[in-house]
Amino acid sequence: MSGDLRPTERFGERVTNYVRYRPGYPAVVVEHLAASHGLRPEHTIADLGSGTGLLAVRFLEHGNRVLGIEPNGPMRAAGDAFLAEHARFESIDATAEATGLPDASVDLVTAGQAFHWFDPLASAHECARILKSGGLAALIWNIRKKDTSPFLADYETLLHTFGSDYPVVAALDLTSREELFFDADGHEKAVFPNEQWFDLPSLRGRLLSASYAPQAGEPNHEPMLRRLDELFEIYAVSGRVRFEYDCDVLVGRPSANSP
Repeated sequence: MSGDLRPTERFGERVTNYVRYRPGYPAVVVEHLAASHGLRPEHTIADLGSGTGLLAVRFLEHGNRVLGIEPNGPMRAAGDAFLAEHARFESIDATAEATGLPDASVDLVTAGQAFHWFDPLASAHECARILKSGGLAALIWNIRKKDTSPFLADYETLLHTFGSDYPVVAALDLTSREELFFDADGHEKAVFPNEQWFDLPSLRGRLLSASYAPQAGEPNHEPMLRRLDELFEIYAVSGRVRFEYDCDVLVGRPSANSP
């Protein structure tokens, strides 16, 4: 069961679906960091929990050197393959709480969806250590909207009904974790729209990429997929359904307080 796995292990068996069906990050994220926070192509970035490279690729396209910190072997291998053509990417087997990077060696620290698995105090202390003077941290993630359409509302019900530990994951309080991560001056937040469109096979892949989705052989796997097919039959328009997201970008200085 996915709930039995440590955070660094949760996605090992789901990597293929994760690579193909998880949402990327809109280009406006990097544009915002450049315009509002001084990001330049010559800056070095440490991307914590870099996973399959969905966030790192945006900064590589901007010209940055990116150090991808990823402790999960299958996820790291997928990221290495996805980013193979980018010479300025370096893959590192380490955690957000212990990157192994030198003191004051990077200009910006980023973290995507993986942040909610971090120890917020320990990772903040590590970020403060590896950032150069004046350096910032940017937490960036897609928040799936749950009730802006009947389809999304029914999809949320499906997750609560069949997900192995979805209520636990859904209840994670990111706001309190953000407050622990950033220093007393707080952080700035910007929100950008994002979306995905799915046919039925890709909708199945999107669901099965989640850490809480029961996999083949688990009791709720087949009933979950049957219900997903029913939802697609009800709501698809021209053979597709839509996921809507808010892409949140939180920028500030990480807390230097020891955990």
